[in-house]
Amino acid sequence: MPETQGFLDQLAEMARSLEHEQGTQGTLELAVSAATHIIDACDLAGVSIARRDELRTRAATDDAVLAMHELQYQLGEGPDVQTLRDHETVYCPDLNTDQRWPRWGPRVVQELGVRSVVSYRLFTTSDTLGALNLFSRTPHAFDTEDIDNGLALAAHVAVAVAEEQNDQRLHVALASRTVIGQAQGILMERFDLSADEAFQVLIRFSTHQNIKLHRVASQLVATRKIPSSSDTKGTDPEQAPA
Repeated sequence: MPETQGFLDQLAEMARSLEHEQGTQGTLELAVSAATHIIDACDLAGVSIARRDELRTRAATDDAVLAMHELQYQLGEGPDVQTLRDHETVYCPDLNTDQRWPRWGPRVVQELGVRSVVSYRLFTTSDTLGALNLFSRTPHAFDTEDIDNGLALAAHVAVAVAEEQNDQRLHVALASRTVIGQAQGILMERFDLSADEAFQVLIRFSTHQNIKLHRVASQLVATRKIPSSSDTKGTDPEQAPA
C-alpha cells in the first residue's frame, strides 16, 4: 500500500495526464486503469453513468467488470445501485458473507472470484452522475487509506463526467434555441408577426397541446405546416394567407 504522499503524487500525475486525453471517454478509461495501479488493493475497476434512472457502463478494466455491472442492472441490486440510491460510499469487505445483495453477491463470488468492493457516488453539488467501483479478489482488501484514496480519485472522475454532461446540455440548449428561432421566422414571415408575437404563438400552442416547445418548433421547421390555432392576431393560421 503506498503512503499517502506517494498516492497524492501519483494522483497529481494522473490529473496532469487527464488534460491530454481526447474527450471524456479517454479520461474515464485512464482513470479505471490508474485505479488498479495506484490503489494496491484494487484488482478491477469500472465507471457506471446514471441516465434517466438507468445505469450503463462507460469504462471498465476488463470483461469481468462489465459482467458485474450488467448483473447489477438486471437484478436491481448491488453496490452501484445502493450507492446511487443512498447517496453514499458503499464498502463491502467480503461478498461471501455480506447479506445486502443476496442475488448479486454470491454470483459474483462464484462466477468471477471477486470478494471485496467499494463503490463511490460520482456527484456535483446538484447532480448524481454515476459511480466509480473498485473490486478486489481478496476479502477485506481495502483499508481506510485505500478507501480515502479512492474517494480522491472519484472526485477527479466526477469532474470529467460533469464537464461532459454540461457540454451536452449546452449543445441541446443551443440546438433548441436555433430551431425555435427558425420557427419564429416562419411565423413572422407567413403572418406578418413580430418576433415576440411569433414566440407567443409557439408558447400557446405548446401549452394547449401539452407538447414541448422545441418539438412544436421542430415540427414546424421540418414540415412548414402551421399548427391550427386562433392565437395569431385572432386569425386561424391555417386560414391565414401565405
